This record gives sequence, C-alpha cells and structure tokens, in this order.
Amino acid sequence: MPRRSKNPRRLVADGRVYLWTMRHSHRRDHAGRAVDCRQVLTVFPQPAGTGGPLRIVFADGPGRYVPGGAPFGSGDVGFTRGADLNLHEPGAVRALLDVAVARGWQPEERGAVEVDGWSLLEAAAAARAGDPHAEGP
Repeated sequence: MPRRSKNPRRLVADGRVYLWTMRHSHRRDHAGRAVDCRQVLTVFPQPAGTGGPLRIVFADGPGRYVPGGAPFGSGDVGFTRGADLNLHEPGAVRALLDVAVARGWQPEERGAVEVDGWSLLEAAAAARAGDPHAEGP
C-alpha cells in the first residue's frame, strides 16, 4: 500500500526526532498559469514546541530543476549540470538537515527558519555519495 504523501514522515538524526514534509507550490500569473515553481522541504523538531521548523526551499530558476512533470520525478531537485537529490528519500533529507546544522541552524531555536536549498544541495549530494570532504557529521 502506498504511503500518504500529505502525512509527515519521521526521521531520527543524532538522537533527535524530526518530522518532515515536502510540498510543491507556485504562484499564478495574470492569465492563471502556474509560474515560479518551488519545492519546500520542512523539518519539524520533535516533540512539538521544542524548536522552530526549518524550511528548505528549492525555487525554479536558470540551470535548476524542480518537479513539474516529465522527465523528472516528483521529488527530484537539482542543477541541470551538477548535483541532484530526490526529496522523497529519507537519506537525502538527512543529508540536507546535516548540512543545515553544520552551517548554523539550531533545531532548538524558536521560530521558523527559511534556507535557500540550492546553497545546501552540492554538499548534501556529496555527503549522500560518500564524499569524505562533504559537510556534516
């Protein structure tokens, strides 16, 4: 049975529990067409109320891709000539979380923090590929 994509998923990293969700969003132009695609990965420290969420945003732009139909999968984000990740994979989420923490995000801080996902992507993809010089634990 497939998992319900709207339900948060659980991730344990360094002894701390998180829930995470992934959403696709965009705005509509004056003609009602979808523009400015964004993939937003949100990580919530648990238990609830012990820290603010981390929103990792991948906005469409030159040299980048976010899900929007064939030939890419629904969770694929990446540079057209470089690193990529599938945001449905817990290991990819863990790699992005590790890089965000290594760059200063503190899960116990109150209030939401939004980070440009493209600034984390290469280091997270390198960590997923087993690069010993990648950021993270």
